[in-house]
Amino acid sequence: MRIALCLEYDGQHFCGWQSQPSGCGIQDALEKALEVLALHKVRVIAAGRTDTGVHALSQVVHFDTETMRAEDSWVRGVNAHLPKTLRVQWAKEVDARFHARFDAQARSYQYLLINQATAPAIMSGKAGWFHFPLNLNLMREATGYLIGEHDFSAFRAADCQAKSPVKHLYNADIHVDGTSLIFSFSGNAFLHHQVRNMMGALIYVGKGKYPPDHIKTLLEARDRTASPPTFSPDGLYLTGVKYDPIWNLPNTHRQIKTVI
Repeated sequence: MRIALCLEYDGQHFCGWQSQPSGCGIQDALEKALEVLALHKVRVIAAGRTDTGVHALSQVVHFDTETMRAEDSWVRGVNAHLPKTLRVQWAKEVDARFHARFDAQARSYQYLLINQATAPAIMSGKAGWFHFPLNLNLMREATGYLIGEHDFSAFRAADCQAKSPVKHLYNADIHVDGTSLIFSFSGNAFLHHQVRNMMGALIYVGKGKYPPDHIKTLLEARDRTASPPTFSPDGLYLTGVKYDPIWNLPNTHRQIKTVI
């Protein structure tokens, strides 16, 4: 049978999602815990890979097993064998055709940025920080150039393994709560470091280094070396994965503003 899980994790305690020889990946910790409950080796497939330091509020994965357990037993049993910075939110038996990665129709990320003179202490590692005042109106105008289908080569990591740099960004907006700025992005898929690279460019706009329409110039140039540096992973969260309702999954979306 095939089981889908929804995960929440604090990425600063792992070396990213993908399994590593040292066992420091989120995938390593999850598979080790699952094997205790499943009583056999388990291979987990995720909706998307997150980098070192990147967090998740709603990462969806699946695995196959012949071991029969109640759905809530998978949740409680696996969580008992996970580090406290990684938790299963729900478990659901799904059709054997379901694939956490290939059936994902869209993915959503949010970036939590603290914009104040001093770096945050309580949110260290869980929020990005920029000390210079940012112009919100300019950044909001700049996000408009990112929406739509584009070649995002200007925001693609050098070691990105995606077959195509062309992705469709459905939404990009900014919510403000005091000194906190929450940037929200949703798209069909994202390139390696794409959100962090877009954040770097938006911050350059916000501090007055670029005009908003420079985002369009960067997209048209398709040159990563012409773009600003990659921004910190600290405030980046995978917040949702969209699937067709036919799979009958529980909630696969959560928002920063409702949990932090």
